[in-house]
Parts: sequence; C-alpha cells; structure tokens
Amino acid sequence: MVRRWLAALGAALLLTAGAAVGATAHPDHHRGFPDRIELPSGFQPEGIAVRGRTAWLGSLADGDIYRVDLRTGEGEVISEGAGPGTTSVGLKIDRHGRLFVAGGFAGDARVVDTETGETLASYRLAGAPTIVNDVVLTRHSAWFTDSSQAVLHRLPLGPHGSLPDADEVEHLRLSGEWEQIPGQYPAGINANGIERTPDRRGLLVVNSAAGVLFRVDPRTGDARRVELTDPDDLNGDPADDDEVMLTGGDGLLLRGRNLYVVLNRGAVYEFDLDRSARAGTLDEVITSDDFAVPTTAARLGRWLYIPNARFDVTPTPTTEYWITRVDR
Repeated sequence: MVRRWLAALGAALLLTAGAAVGATAHPDHHRGFPDRIELPSGFQPEGIAVRGRTAWLGSLADGDIYRVDLRTGEGEVISEGAGPGTTSVGLKIDRHGRLFVAGGFAGDARVVDTETGETLASYRLAGAPTIVNDVVLTRHSAWFTDSSQAVLHRLPLGPHGSLPDADEVEHLRLSGEWEQIPGQYPAGINANGIERTPDRRGLLVVNSAAGVLFRVDPRTGDARRVELTDPDDLNGDPADDDEVMLTGGDGLLLRGRNLYVVLNRGAVYEFDLDRSARAGTLDEVITSDDFAVPTTAARLGRWLYIPNARFDVTPTPTTEYWITRVDR
C-alpha cells in the first residue's frame, strides 16, 4: 500500500459506515461471470480471499467482512467489525473454512468462520506503531506482516489446524539485507504482501516503500533480496537496466512458480520464479482501465479478482468501490 493509505484510512476512522449490504453486477459478462462486481458504498476494501465462486473481503472503514457470489454479484456482511478504529486488511482462507484476518493499526488478528461470521479467536500481535497488513498460511503457521515494524508475527497451528492460545503468539525479527534498505521505519509502508516460496521452505515479503521483494528464512528471519529482471522490457522502462522495482507493491499471490504482485499504481506483474525464489523474470504486465488503486488478488481458474481501494480519493459513506476481474 502507498503512504496515502495512512491519510485515507485515518479519515475513514472518523466515519460511521452506513453501507448497504447488497451488491450488483456490472452488465459486461463472460461465461456468466461479471467482469466487475460492485461493493457496498463506503466499504473501503483491501484484502480478498476466494474459494469456489465465493469471495470474502475486509473493510478498512469498520472491519466488516463481506461475502459475495462472484457469479451473481449478490453479497452480504457476515461479520461486523467494531466500528471506526477497527480494520480488516489482508485475508486468507484455510481448508477448514476459517478466515484469517490482519487487523491493521489495531495490531491484532482474528479468525472468522466463513459461513456464520462468528469470530473464533482473536490475538494481540503488536503495540503501536503497528500496521498488521497481510497474512499467509503454511502447514503449521499463520504468518502476518507488520508494515511499521521489522517483524513477522506468527500464530503456530497445531494438529488438524488447531488454533493457539493467545499467549502463544511468536515474533520473528527481519534481518540480513532487509536492514540495508534505506528509508526504513518509521517512514512509509514497509513489509506488506506475503507468500510462500515455490519450494515451501521460505517466505516472500514485498517492501512497498523500497520496491523490493525479499525471501525470508522462517527459522532465522534472514531476508535476502530476490533478483527480479525484465529482459524483454515488458514494463516499458528501458532505463531500468533490466531490474524490476516494485514500489507500491501490495498483495502477493503464488500459483506454482508464478508470482503475481499487485502494484497500487495500477498494474499486476507476473513473475516466473525459480524454485527457491532467489530470482525471477517478469513474464507479463496486466493492466485494466477498471483499476483504481488495486491492492490484492485472488484467483479463480484463469481469472484474477482484484479489489480497488481508491486510496487516491477521500473516502465517504457514499464512495463507490468494486472488484475487477482480469484474465491472467
């Protein structure tokens, strides 16, 4: 996320969300699925998770969780946040039908039942300054980034995905090349999107302010820069000496060895990574006239579903928000 999210979100916290829970589909369809899905006015989406033809989104305005049918565009709020001051940022869904939610400035995380909306557990991850921004699920962990601290927060998962007690939260200090990037804390949005490496032995974390992707050792916190190149000049910048910068990089999505990086400036970069994610090549730049500060992505078949946070406008209870579907 870009810095102006701080200002936009700060203004949003002064508002009481009065959004309707209905949603309508854009008239352009392909195979029965709309290319654009309208969200409730004033919702302020950021994260998205998809399973089957259903998507879940979190609100930066009040922490609500919204569930929407990607075919019909119909949706409803299934979990109400605590109002202004509560946020729902990054989201991931597990095989047990539980939604892991990053809590932003509140420094917390919670786990929500995707069917009932019940909050199954809540965790305090960090004190101010903090922005608990995104989350990835591995076999034994839920890892959360913190955009204001050089730390990853971990919820250890037990047998069959059992949730930990509140006092079992762990913290991993980021070190190595992460500490060599100028302009670090407290300035800017630093650690943001997070994913696993293709070999599942490491974690990938994008630093939005620095525009750099890191491979993190989950045992030690040692972070090493991933070498990203664009030999075919797909991003249209011949002066970049083939190196790809990810300034404004937000959500990450890994499928096989393909890594999708959502850039707030209005593009999705698709990289082909080596198995250990020490290097990658830019394969495609995905853009859309419908993008309005895209943040994260989830995939259904050959499609990517991307919420538009519109951080470039002052949010109000009537501001329009939507999901854009693009062909990957």
